[in-house]
Amino acid sequence: MSPAPRIPIFMILGILGAVRIASVGHAVFAVVMVALGVVGVIKPDYMPLWSPPDHVPLHDVLAHLCAAVSIACGAGLLVPRIATLAARVFLGYLVLWSLVFRIYDVVTGPTEFGSWDGCAEAGVIVAGAWLLYTRLADDWDRAHLRFAVGETAVRVARAFYGIAMIPFGLAHFLYLDRTVSMVPGWLPAHLAWACFTGGAFIAAGVAILAGVWARLAAVLTVVQIGAFMVLVWIPMIATGPIDPFEWIEVGMSAALMAAGLIVAESYRMRSDAVGA
Repeated sequence: MSPAPRIPIFMILGILGAVRIASVGHAVFAVVMVALGVVGVIKPDYMPLWSPPDHVPLHDVLAHLCAAVSIACGAGLLVPRIATLAARVFLGYLVLWSLVFRIYDVVTGPTEFGSWDGCAEAGVIVAGAWLLYTRLADDWDRAHLRFAVGETAVRVARAFYGIAMIPFGLAHFLYLDRTVSMVPGWLPAHLAWACFTGGAFIAAGVAILAGVWARLAAVLTVVQIGAFMVLVWIPMIATGPIDPFEWIEVGMSAALMAAGLIVAESYRMRSDAVGA
């Protein structure tokens, strides 16, 4: 067996020096977007975030194009010279994608909860990308796109996040049997846990919208989504096999957690929430 190749220390330092990280949330969000983009290229149907509805013309081409944007922008977020441009382009792309596909679903199917839930998922990722953009904005952005990087923009992005938590919580009650079935077997009172976590999402959304203990609420949503990853999805992957729906949930949970980290960090940078 040939020895493993050695990477000179100066190359490692050079790579680290070329990376621009504003926060933990920034790094996690960028890495997750690259990873999800790669999945979107390999298995477009496993990553609905980058896959347009089946009825859209040139579905496969658009799915791969969207995944490529995710990879390019996610990687660009870590490169100092283009981080701001990557954040600007990615936010614009996410807003456009949400308007064309997610808002369209709500307009055409307002009585279908799945349309609202999908819109909420997109809203969380838009909120994270938007708040990251406000962090990375340069003088040009502040001069020409102040509406998108100022304090009002920060509050609107947080509101998107807060609103999105409410459908997440409602889903626990509307699909109660499914939620109860996903509670780990070693935990007691499965029904109580299902109701508690659903209520927690709703309460957090209201707190964020009201600006009362908003930072704590945002942090707890990240903890709860992370707990789902650790207690539900990762064990499913480990025991396998899992179906495409479960792979979708794993990827979506990672994206929601990454975006939630940025939202939670935004209160540390701007202490304008009661109790922050």
